[in-house]
Amino acid sequence: MSTKTVDIPRAQEGDVLYDLEEKVFPDVQAEPGQKAFVFIHTVPFEGSVALVNLKTSTRLVRKGFDVHIVLYGPGVLLGSRTRGFPSVGTEGFPGNLAVNEQIKTLLKEGANVYACRFAMGALYGFREDDLIDGIKAFHPLDVLDSALTAWKEGAFQLNTWTV
Repeated sequence: MSTKTVDIPRAQEGDVLYDLEEKVFPDVQAEPGQKAFVFIHTVPFEGSVALVNLKTSTRLVRKGFDVHIVLYGPGVLLGSRTRGFPSVGTEGFPGNLAVNEQIKTLLKEGANVYACRFAMGALYGFREDDLIDGIKAFHPLDVLDSALTAWKEGAFQLNTWTV
């Protein structure tokens, strides 16, 4: 049996353990016309990266950026409007529809969301009609051209790849 070497009170629910007042970096806001491109190539629910990128995208919209989210490869599955169990739109487990709700929030707040037709059809048998309303399907050659557009326009870019 080990002997307890530190005797301090245990944290209780509601205790604040961190300084939430100090911010190290300035609160950067977009200047008029500034854009942000978020490229997501990740499998839904295989980790937190997809939801974190969508939450980050929401912060970018709220900071005034013209936000463009490019879903390609397995990322197109984030745009499924048919998710749910036992029926579409029903949470099969708590948080099951968090990605869908975050995309809907982004679209409502003015973000542009795109999904690659090649990944939808050739990889997943996923139809354009299966996309959340407001997501724009695009030609596979647009994956590179969207990145080049971001580069040419000097946009902020966030790229995530998982396999």
